[in-house]
Amino acid sequence: MSDADPSLEYTLRFTEPWAHLVDVELEFAAPAGQDTVTLWMPVWTPGSYLVREFSRHLESFRAEASDGRTLPWRKTRKNRWEILTEGAPEIRVAYRLYGREMTVRTNWIDAGFALLNGAATFLTVEGREGGPHRIRVELPRGWAGVWTSLDSKDGAYLARDLDEVVDSPILAGTPAVHGFEVDGKPVSLVNVGEGGLWDGAAAAGDVKTIVEGYRALYGSLPFPRYLFFNLITESRGGLEHKGSSVLMTSRYTYRRRKTYVDWLGLVSHEFFHVWNVKRSRPEALGPFDYQNEVYTRALWVAEGLTNYYTDLLPRRTGLTTAEEYLEKLSRHIDTVQTTPGRLFTSLEGSSFDAWIKLYRPDENSANTTISYYVKGAVVGWLLDATIRRASGGKRSLDDLMRLLYDRYAAERGYTDGEAQAAAEEIAGAPLGGFFDRFVRGTDELDYAPALALFGLRFRDAEAGRGDDAPRVQLGFETRDDRGRLVVKAVRRDGPAREGGLNAEDEILAVGGYRVTPDTFTERLLQYAPGDRLEFLVARREAIRIVPVTAAAHPGAPWRLEIDPEASVEAAAARAAWLGAAEPAGTAPA
Repeated sequence: MSDADPSLEYTLRFTEPWAHLVDVELEFAAPAGQDTVTLWMPVWTPGSYLVREFSRHLESFRAEASDGRTLPWRKTRKNRWEILTEGAPEIRVAYRLYGREMTVRTNWIDAGFALLNGAATFLTVEGREGGPHRIRVELPRGWAGVWTSLDSKDGAYLARDLDEVVDSPILAGTPAVHGFEVDGKPVSLVNVGEGGLWDGAAAAGDVKTIVEGYRALYGSLPFPRYLFFNLITESRGGLEHKGSSVLMTSRYTYRRRKTYVDWLGLVSHEFFHVWNVKRSRPEALGPFDYQNEVYTRALWVAEGLTNYYTDLLPRRTGLTTAEEYLEKLSRHIDTVQTTPGRLFTSLEGSSFDAWIKLYRPDENSANTTISYYVKGAVVGWLLDATIRRASGGKRSLDDLMRLLYDRYAAERGYTDGEAQAAAEEIAGAPLGGFFDRFVRGTDELDYAPALALFGLRFRDAEAGRGDDAPRVQLGFETRDDRGRLVVKAVRRDGPAREGGLNAEDEILAVGGYRVTPDTFTERLLQYAPGDRLEFLVARREAIRIVPVTAAAHPGAPWRLEIDPEASVEAAAARAAWLGAAEPAGTAPA
């Protein structure tokens, strides 16, 4: 190694994986003519818009010259270290990381396997971020190997720059690997924890169907290979990368139709990001500033429109039924329409505030904001219908996604104005009113045009209600806190707020009779709209009575169904939207 060599050489050693530790060694040529060199660590990772403070898990930092001399260093910020070079031509840095956070964006290390995310693992050298990073992994006895989307050569994994390091998680251990090819490109479902409850080969067949579906949508696969890291570890979540994705699920997901269909949606969501986000993207999302928040008002495109395709693609490919898809879309609509925050925060505002709101919900969140994932999916459906109507059925949201990819998957992402302009170009009509009302504004969503186009309707709100469904609503949510019935959140538009009920109140009795988490729902069956309920609550250990007048329960007004009186034209539009294939996957019936 010489000063002219810009590469950073890493070695990962799992000497005590059972203690959730990995040792990291970094070697690099010292910069000529500099007395100091600075190393730093990212504070967040793309796809998860919250400062995570990864450096809190770093310990035992030390620096030395190639001849073994210890070099002085000091920490200058929470994620930055400054080393005095003292004329050393090469520098070796060593540190240890603790990893025991089972999420898709953090590190997990135990005796069986390790998942390492680049942002949470690697220090980089200031000024060398754009140069090559080479990573070697020394495995503990009994582990079968390493899986990552990085290229390998001479026993090392090669990244062109820091961005590729951050975007390429590393899985080490002994997973079950189920491979297949699409367009001659290898794709693998890498299962950790199958445990006899998953049929990995069958699941991989369904994953292949999803990959083929998106390949048909976009016309090609923009990667040399792809890995689905599926951690069956009783956790949940997903995170996208250019050449891989990390999924977390339960060992009991596979054998139940509903939960398996949810997992297929997770696969679909993260894989769609191959195009939407990892390549075509909002302007702010790359190149990345890993040490500070980056702001965009277009996460409703990046995540919301992805969320629209999450369940639509499995339907189109025949893995799920039209009824299952309409149920999914109905849930999104119901969530939007029953969240008071929809009237206070726009989609663009929700996107911009992701750093301080989405990942930090509290008891008042539903009153003040709306998820750009959920409302974004619903607005995506309405935008799809708008484009189809304006173009006489010749264009759809599919065409918009392809245009964004063709135009903005290179050096620069799209601005907010360019996203709207692209939609107008595809629709062949101005869409300023649509964007002003539903993207930049907080108007109530207008479902009538989409319902008419696709031959759908909202079913009777009382349909399907039984005697075991409460007829009243009170405007608050509860949780079971070790057998205590505790108010979780109070809605801005409900009677509980008017009556003075507070979050964290412990409900002891209703109408003078004891109530528990197990009996509360049944107790509500005794009341009718207009009844005055007296809640005996403990608030910071003080006992008080809070009166709440029950309102009528709205039933289920946002459940979509096919309109039996829809026209032949509407049925054709619906078939073009949803696809006509019958379910053909391996999900349990």
